[in-house]
Amino acid sequence: MSRLQKLKKLKKIRLHREGTEILIISAFLLVGLNALLFWAFDCKILLYTVAAISIILYLLMVNFFRCPIRIFEQDTEKIVVAPADGKIVVIEEVDEQEYFHEKKLMISIFMNITNVHANWYPVDGTVKHVSHQNGKFMKAWLPKASTENERSTIVIETPEGHTVMARQIAGAVARRIVTYAQEGEECFIDEHMGFIKFGSRVDVYLPLGSEVCVKMGQTTTGNETVIAKLK
Repeated sequence: MSRLQKLKKLKKIRLHREGTEILIISAFLLVGLNALLFWAFDCKILLYTVAAISIILYLLMVNFFRCPIRIFEQDTEKIVVAPADGKIVVIEEVDEQEYFHEKKLMISIFMNITNVHANWYPVDGTVKHVSHQNGKFMKAWLPKASTENERSTIVIETPEGHTVMARQIAGAVARRIVTYAQEGEECFIDEHMGFIKFGSRVDVYLPLGSEVCVKMGQTTTGNETVIAKLK
């Protein structure tokens, strides 16, 4: 499938497919609960209160699983885009010991419960490595979360020969990481890399010397915000 065909397919997505089952089941449960209360109680205040809470909860879930249409319209050569909506919480050189075993520049984006939780590929290239590590569920913004929490690792080689790693990290609330990347396949900015259910963090590891284009505390928009430029 060509990139253009994949983009056309992406345009049809409004709510992320990862939320389909949860939203359908939740709708039946909430409607059933409200119907039961309607037939069992005559107290209007109770009925209206539960109905209002049910609507708010369901809208929050719909908001969580929304999947906005975004197409990066700039030249993607040597560009690294934010793989997720959220806030920049780390920009530093670190010793990455799980794959590279050398020092890398790490940029981390923390997603809160209100952010879009779809994850995009940060660069164009070929997927060289995909792995999943079981771990803890500490708060995602803690420094140890990168190496001790449940996580999935995706390594991409760009057309220019740079190696970039994206790591999806579960948090205290997030309990499921979904990764679509497969070793050997081509990947592009604009395509979904995965999804993290209910809050978390994505770390991007870059070659030293990469130009950082964001600052600490800055809000990012997935597949739109340029976070770095490769040498």
